[in-house]
Amino acid sequence: MKGAVFIALNDMVEEAYGIKAWEEILAQAKPESEGIYASAGSYKDEEIIALLVALADVTDIDINEITRSFGNYLFKGLNSKFPIFANMYDNFFDFLCSIEGVIHKEVEKLYPNASLPKIQCVRASERHIQMLYSSPRKMCFLAEGLISGAAEHFKVHATINQSKCCHRNDDFCVIDIELT
Repeated sequence: MKGAVFIALNDMVEEAYGIKAWEEILAQAKPESEGIYASAGSYKDEEIIALLVALADVTDIDINEITRSFGNYLFKGLNSKFPIFANMYDNFFDFLCSIEGVIHKEVEKLYPNASLPKIQCVRASERHIQMLYSSPRKMCFLAEGLISGAAEHFKVHATINQSKCCHRNDDFCVIDIELT
């Protein structure tokens, strides 16, 4: 996983819980990098998971909920650095459906070895899409948070649920996104 994601987690923790919480998380997770990240650097997937688990423990917040919160925070940070992607679309669903074909293609140009999730959108109706998410990282709750951040950006209210989930032994996740 790219260092920019780790840096965003560090920023979120320091903003929400303070530097002492970040230090406590590092002490608990004992990351190989020792918590020193370069934005374009690559770090082991297990390291981000260990940091999120430690954050959940330190804050006494469910791991899935803290991962969703981080995804929401991450969307805002990525969008502030790369607003062109969201600005290409007037419609929340059009934006979500562009992730695989536009955003991930651009990321792969910059980082050919990036291990991105596979995403496919299926429009169930005008107000409902299903996002099929598949990744060996199994970070579907991070995806939910990113979707939530995108919904806020597009000023829409959406319910986000998973009808299938890799954490329930399904082969892939189906994230249902409905406008409310």
